[in-house]
Amino acid sequence: MICLMLPSCSDGNKSVSGTLYIIGGGDKTEEMINELVDLSGIRENGYMYVLPMASSVPDSAIMWAREDFVKAGAGMVPGYAFRQGEIPLKTQIDSLRNARLIYISGGDQSRFMSVVLNTPIMDAIQEAYKNGSVIAGTSAGAAVMSKKMITGNQKKHRLDEAGFTTIEAENIEITEGLGLLENVIIDQHFIKRQRLNRLVAASIENPAELCVGIDESTAIVVKGKSARVTGVGQVVTIRNQDAKKTVQEGLLGTEKLEVSVFL
Repeated sequence: MICLMLPSCSDGNKSVSGTLYIIGGGDKTEEMINELVDLSGIRENGYMYVLPMASSVPDSAIMWAREDFVKAGAGMVPGYAFRQGEIPLKTQIDSLRNARLIYISGGDQSRFMSVVLNTPIMDAIQEAYKNGSVIAGTSAGAAVMSKKMITGNQKKHRLDEAGFTTIEAENIEITEGLGLLENVIIDQHFIKRQRLNRLVAASIENPAELCVGIDESTAIVVKGKSARVTGVGQVVTIRNQDAKKTVQEGLLGTEKLEVSVFL
């Protein structure tokens, strides 16, 4: 098993005892679902909680997650689609805080963060992670794990349906995520959707961050300051070693990017 050494996790707080299970999207293999159930211990006791707010069909996202995890032996699988501006009940926050496994669905990461940013929901997720819970997310649910979050939007080419076809300055939109990982930026569907340009640009403009691209049906499992790869695909990491950046007619340049591909 190959390990990725991550620079810092959750404000560098050494008391964090939880695990992050960050999935690059696509189909989750049976082995991955079973591993999540095993890591969290919900087959024996406790429960998982589904947060579907990234999805445009949140009720369906809860149902699909429940089907997968009940089949793997999970007992209780509650979930709730909190709405932007909604004041959550204390019982809801307590249920979230005490869940052994919190699962964040795919969809739109900005939609998710518009609901949870600087709310008791976000506090409960962070507290659960600190106290030993497993926090899992797929696709958009992977992107929200880090403090700096790639939104998927381009600042300069918002109508470019072809995706990130350039490596340009000030084009990658980055906003605030959950902050469970510091000094790391997560990208997802990485190989399948050819997102290298996007992550290279993010690395050049954010040299303090380790940029991690996770392919579909693949995950990194983060414990403390190290991570291992699981699933069927690849994980790409990019470091801007010299923290240098040049810009010429809007195009980004640098030297000595360190690129690794993990299996």
